[in-house]
Amino acid sequence: MKDIMRYELGAPKIVDRSTFQIELDALRVREKAHTREGDAIAAARRRLPMVEVDGATPLVGERGALTLLDAFEGRRMLIAYYFMWHTGHPAPEQCEGCTWVTSQVHELSYMHSRDVTFAVFCQGPYEESARYRDFMGWEMPWYSAQDSLATLLVGRRVGWMHIVCYLRQGSKVFETYWTTIRGVEAMDNSYRLLDLTVYGRQETWEDSPTGWPQGDIMDTLRTNGRPTSQWSRLKAGYSDDLGTDRS
Repeated sequence: MKDIMRYELGAPKIVDRSTFQIELDALRVREKAHTREGDAIAAARRRLPMVEVDGATPLVGERGALTLLDAFEGRRMLIAYYFMWHTGHPAPEQCEGCTWVTSQVHELSYMHSRDVTFAVFCQGPYEESARYRDFMGWEMPWYSAQDSLATLLVGRRVGWMHIVCYLRQGSKVFETYWTTIRGVEAMDNSYRLLDLTVYGRQETWEDSPTGWPQGDIMDTLRTNGRPTSQWSRLKAGYSDDLGTDRS
């Protein structure tokens, strides 16, 4: 992707304020319809049936072995992000997509106020992946689900990114929703903000006018051989040693 500060790029036509407002008002009608449709989809999501999951399914955390039920931390609901992992590989070779979305989840108190716990279920070993969490400065609960993926992701592709939502009723656990690939953009705020700008996400799949900057998604998620958000951590002096032979 071209550096947009160094090249002459296309730009919208220049109009007076009243013409601009007329065009914006017309778009706002579509935006409001989109918002209402999103509300309707969310309402349908809340009415989905649920399927029971074994609450005793084992995980590994900071204090060793625990269960899926323990990961709720006493709350009624749990959102688990299933982080892709390349076992034995160094930090630069870990998943740029999972690093991208996880880097944007910080303040959890608002979810806690709604009786929801957010946690990462890494698809690799705990010790190795926890070093990555520490390198990246993430503070959310972090577990390894490596030995239970066939149970927790039954019917889905193990090794892909997933968001899975659970409900606890006493000691019983139920799965209420899951999504993958672009569905995990629910964790992202950068794209939501970029969508408001004149050049958007600047990716090749977007329907943009001729002359707008566009490139591969990897131009954003990976920079100079690493997931982009790793660079600020290295600059701040944090170690990316994961304790692997290839680190």
